[in-house]
Amino acid sequence: MIRYLGKRILFMIISLFLIITVTFFLMHSIPGGPFTSEKNVPDEIKKSLEAYYGIDKPIGEQYVDYLKRVITWDLGPSFSEKSSTVNDVINRGFPVSAHLGLQAIAIAITGGITLGVIAALRHNKWQDYSAMVIAVLGLSVPSFILAAFYQYFFAIKWGLFPIAKWETFEHTVLPSFALSALPMAFIARLTRSNMIEVLAQDYIKTAKAKGLNTIVITVKHAVRNALLPVITYLGPLTAGILTGTFVIERIFGVPGLGREFVLSITNRDYTVIMGTTVFYSIILIVMVLLVDIAYTIVDPRIKLSDAGKE
Repeated sequence: MIRYLGKRILFMIISLFLIITVTFFLMHSIPGGPFTSEKNVPDEIKKSLEAYYGIDKPIGEQYVDYLKRVITWDLGPSFSEKSSTVNDVINRGFPVSAHLGLQAIAIAITGGITLGVIAALRHNKWQDYSAMVIAVLGLSVPSFILAAFYQYFFAIKWGLFPIAKWETFEHTVLPSFALSALPMAFIARLTRSNMIEVLAQDYIKTAKAKGLNTIVITVKHAVRNALLPVITYLGPLTAGILTGTFVIERIFGVPGLGREFVLSITNRDYTVIMGTTVFYSIILIVMVLLVDIAYTIVDPRIKLSDAGKE
């Protein structure tokens, strides 16, 4: 186990190094700079700003400096927010995105697995068709359309929830459901297809022949073995949702990390773009490792040393 974790951590460091390198040089290959959009700024002031932020140095020296900053987790100052650093931007936006994301993930997992199990147990019956209609709607309807639908009916027409902002728990309900629609639909389809396959296995038929309760067979044997593909999907899903989804955050006025990332692109804020990319990459890589470990919890037959091969 220790050897496996050591090997995975080494691969994580190499992957993160490559991501940082590619992101850095891609950002510096884009024409223009963070002060290109500034109007009527004398060249002397622009040069002094570039010297202050260190972007007048040779590209190699800037790259080495940035690697040192990442190692010490000092991601540098923000170009667009003069009084903030990239660490401040992440510390400000990530807790909000994480709060929203955790609620959305909980809804997606609970709703998706429930719909998938019901559809599999009542295969080719009205329960199956109804669950799959919901799943198809979740997959096909864009999130911004669904968000506008929720706002119109649940906020404007019926007045059940606030239309936007981020203040109380009631403000989190509509964006959480809007954000969870797509993953919930995908999880429902994954669970249904794998449940149908598992329910056709010989050991399930044997358990039924022995007279085991349907609930015991479903929960203890069928669902547990059908969850491996769902767990695989949850790794990148969790990383993406926790770091923010700009469309939902923008529509509902949520001050999360997704909004900060897109605004940084608009403002050519190189340090924020690279900092949020590195932060997202770390979460994604860690989630992939946790997925491998979760395999062994769900299915003890999978050895940790072989988890990545399954």
